[in-house]
Amino acid sequence: MTYELIIAEKTDAAKRIAEALADIKAEKKVTNKIPYFELSHDGKKIVVASAVGHLFVLAENKKTQDYPNFDISWQPSYKVFKKSYFTKNYLDLLTQLSKNASSYVIACDYDTEGEVIGRNVLKFICEKSNAKRMKFSTLTKEELFDSYKNASKSIDLKLVEAGEARHYLDNYWGLNSSKALTLAIKNSGMFKLLSSGRVQSPILTLIAHKEEQIESFIPKQYWQLLAKINIKDQLIEALHQEDKFWDKKQASLIYKKCKDKDATVKEIKKREYNTNPPTPFNITSLQTESYKNFGFSPKQTLDIAERLYLSAHISYPRTSSEKLPQTIDYKKIIKSLSSIKDLNKNAVLLLQKQHLKPNEGTKTDPAHIAVYPTANIPNIIKLNEQEKKIYMLIAKRFLAVFADPALRESMEIKFDINNEIFKASGSRTINPGWMSFYAPYVKFKEVQLPETKENEKHTVKDLILKEDKTKPPARYTQGSIISEMDEKNLGTRATRAQILQILYDRYYIEDKSIKITEIGKSVIKVLEKYVPELVSEDLTRQFELELEQIQESRTTEEEVIEKAKQLLTKIFVNFKKHEKNIGKHLVEALKETQDKASILGKCPVCMEGDLRILFSRKTKKKFVACNKYPECKTTYSLTSGKVIPTGETCQYCKTPLIKVQRTGKRPFKNQRRKMRHD
Repeated sequence: MTYELIIAEKTDAAKRIAEALADIKAEKKVTNKIPYFELSHDGKKIVVASAVGHLFVLAENKKTQDYPNFDISWQPSYKVFKKSYFTKNYLDLLTQLSKNASSYVIACDYDTEGEVIGRNVLKFICEKSNAKRMKFSTLTKEELFDSYKNASKSIDLKLVEAGEARHYLDNYWGLNSSKALTLAIKNSGMFKLLSSGRVQSPILTLIAHKEEQIESFIPKQYWQLLAKINIKDQLIEALHQEDKFWDKKQASLIYKKCKDKDATVKEIKKREYNTNPPTPFNITSLQTESYKNFGFSPKQTLDIAERLYLSAHISYPRTSSEKLPQTIDYKKIIKSLSSIKDLNKNAVLLLQKQHLKPNEGTKTDPAHIAVYPTANIPNIIKLNEQEKKIYMLIAKRFLAVFADPALRESMEIKFDINNEIFKASGSRTINPGWMSFYAPYVKFKEVQLPETKENEKHTVKDLILKEDKTKPPARYTQGSIISEMDEKNLGTRATRAQILQILYDRYYIEDKSIKITEIGKSVIKVLEKYVPELVSEDLTRQFELELEQIQESRTTEEEVIEKAKQLLTKIFVNFKKHEKNIGKHLVEALKETQDKASILGKCPVCMEGDLRILFSRKTKKKFVACNKYPECKTTYSLTSGKVIPTGETCQYCKTPLIKVQRTGKRPFKNQRRKMRHD
């Protein structure tokens, strides 16, 4: 018997589609441990199966050390990457199911990647050029049913072309530049896999330039005059209107002039103003807010949001939009959210409004609207702590965008202290409005100044001459770098978090307050010096615009790919001319980076040497030893995993503490219990 085959992107999505469309109940089937679903819909037999992401990837047709190599094609991912071997069973199942399929429907996530995934399944497994297309932003039963009923007759072929072009460009850039860097090091006497990429390198360049600003920053000394004034038994702080004095002599003269003098109120300014509600979340603002409130990395936030989406609790998270159209039925969602204890009060308040109008932002997305909670409310108790945090953040943000503006008041008092003007500023919330809906994620400084009148005199309890220095620019955080990437149009909403994670994995950057490593610096220095095009922010942005133009039919996939090939050929001819110098600089940086990473701290026994990670040729294992050997014979065994120095020492035995990272497990420190030292 023939049937219609619906192809989803993930198994959870396939299950929800099947349950939404089934007349009675979808029947779960399993082949080689891979589930799929059979059902009847309006008398028609349907099978729903999953592609589990990219079943095909671009790879070299023939392995070669030479570069640039543009001889690549789509190949089954399980043949290219060992870690992707699990996808073989999915590919085999779809191959088997396609034999009896009479028609096809693509139901992958509706974005560039989803369109490419669906097209490749059609082309290489089903041997079809097109199919019907379901488009949805949530996995709720109602939307999936409607999406199937109103499925378009074709996949978005322009989106496919733009997606394919992006994959070709990223592969050309990443494959060849990574190969060139690795070969340059190898020919200089070392082996280390290095990577570079069309978006990765410009982002690393941003971080490198920030580090240069910090390292080259020369602090400048300044002085400030701060008066502590008593008004009705409340001490307030007023700063001299000059703010920073760059001349200590001038500051000292004014200090002497004002010392032991009273303060007279010269002027009082008050202003009431409205602070509008926040705009709905897109993926960038969600990642930024999540990092600020919970310290979750952008990738971690995206992974959590993806799980909530697959459970039909929120809409599709990979969106740029800040828009919430009325079609999503605001009242229905808010009424559902009222069933959650922590949201009930505010949800009820919103439902009393005659009109619900969200405070929308300007950003749009051709495929999806902003991130919002669906009417499919989760059992909060069953969510893990991370999922609960992200869900409540999204839910509270959704409620807040419909709330009234907050009414705030700013106040400034100018004081005359012996003909010198000092200013005290404060602000307070008169009516919290939306702020009470979004608590505790909204933080405004509340400084309420006491009431006084012009010409009133007050005692200056203390006059302080403060000395300080200007501060260097702050490093990027994982939240701020994602925002910067979005602002500069580097990468896509779906790839930015992964690109940032790659930079960490390659040890090009470290720490939450992002610091570039020596090898990261060196990669950028040599690329900027010899092949600046590979780190060009402008060039990356230009290709992003051309990829958008493919979707708009203003250029073609072939034209963009050909332009990239010509440019990269020119770049790598130049790279080869300087390969020896590039390799030399990279080896020097690599040795410095490895040397730094191998030192764990001071030896607690001799107190002179450093404990260093070494490798035993005899046991084929890493261990720790004092570099003062043979004078000091202190050694420690090491557990398996990546060892990272923390800069901390055990409070009991003074042994350096390390952090150990193991694949698929949480990092842990070698903190010892006190009883082991008693």
